Amino acid sequence: MKKPGANAAATSKPFFYWEGETLVLNILGKPSAKQDAIGKPKGHQLKVSVTAAPRAGRATDHMLRYLANEFGVAVGDIEVVFGRMNVNKQLRIQSPKRLPAVFAQQELL
Repeated sequence: MKKPGANAAATSKPFFYWEGETLVLNILGKPSAKQDAIGKPKGHQLKVSVTAAPRAGRATDHMLRYLANEFGVAVGDIEVVFGRMNVNKQLRIQSPKRLPAVFAQQELL
């Protein structure tokens, strides 16, 4: 039996937050996808699909290059806090120049 309001806390936790000018982003990665894409939030993570296979961190490297382009920053401006070899990741993006549409949708909730 679920506790009342238990699900509300899980759904209200955002997949990102700001530390000054730095965007901290929780990612659920999907390697070996048909195309590179930023998906929908899933719990407290944002789903990001990449075409690269999950071998020796190549999918993470590919994801960083893809996200750098999406956020208008250099690859060096993105730090992998944890999850380099895992689908669950946390990234820190220094001073993003633009935000994908999913961020505006999240702020409206």
